[in-house]
Amino acid sequence: MAKIALFGAGGTIGQRVLDEALARGHRVTAVVRDPSRFDRKHPALTVITGDVLDPESVAAAATGQDVLVSAVGRPDGPASQALMAPSARALVAGLRKLGPAAPRLISVGGAGSLETAPGVKVWDAPGLPEWLLQIMHAHGDALEVFRGADDVRWTSLSPAATIEPGERTGNYRTGTERLVTAADGSSRISAEDYAVALVDEIEDPRHIGERFTVAH
Repeated sequence: MAKIALFGAGGTIGQRVLDEALARGHRVTAVVRDPSRFDRKHPALTVITGDVLDPESVAAAATGQDVLVSAVGRPDGPASQALMAPSARALVAGLRKLGPAAPRLISVGGAGSLETAPGVKVWDAPGLPEWLLQIMHAHGDALEVFRGADDVRWTSLSPAATIEPGERTGNYRTGTERLVTAADGSSRISAEDYAVALVDEIEDPRHIGERFTVAH
């Protein structure tokens, strides 16, 4: 059983990470801006107030935990740019305050910076709307923050090109820097199976200090 602090527990991905972790018997602390608006109840769930953009709040939430998970995100470009890299910097700064006692960090990443061919990334595809490019690059900027933090035990998990609510199958394939695709060239994963992969990484860490990706 792991003790997990989770930022973004109310979001599409965060809710499923919360469900998966609780179903496996882990203890979860959901760190939210307004606990009065978070109505999930479970014997192994604690809800506290916190701000992922505040290093002091990050440090307080991470104290005594085994893993700190950040599942924060925004559905539009400007909000993503205002959140992703700044939150990554605050997460790193907060964990640094705890020194050797700091837990591992697992962050929900994006698919845009994955390669589709040598030197070619998902975000290089023609015709992508500007709002989507902004979200992709915001996640890419956050990843670069983590890559510069060699004193923090971090992992970033990028989804497939398409991630949406669906079925939990428990099956997925992994990669590192290359987009994982099916035989027909598609790249998809359900939010439920993404959460399975993330909690698998909590239980059996295989990607400390790197980004990995998952798809069906």
